[in-house]
Amino acid sequence: MKRITSIALAVSLALMLAPIAQAQDDAKKVEKGQAVFAAQHCSMCHAIAGKGNPKTPLDTVGSTLKPEEIRKYVTSPKDVKADSKMKAYPALPAEDLDALVAYLSTLKKK
Repeated sequence: MKRITSIALAVSLALMLAPIAQAQDDAKKVEKGQAVFAAQHCSMCHAIAGKGNPKTPLDTVGSTLKPEEIRKYVTSPKDVKADSKMKAYPALPAEDLDALVAYLSTLKKK
């Protein structure tokens, strides 16, 4: 009986801690996405929170586009919008692309 109780307690604890671990992973991914945004010099063409090129702000892109749409826009913008002047990033490493999409997805209307 003690063993069953111990197992149940361990499972319950794991289930309670899983969302915390996921939130920490998500925060790290968003932080890495900010670093990718900076490393790729995205602010040359885009602005966030008033920093960067004001012609194409991204402050609400997470409210406007779904993550898969952001991903498509980053990798092949002309497939999304034929007259897009945005540079395509098809060779961005998958981990960097995932992080950038996670970061941009957090940019929503307040």
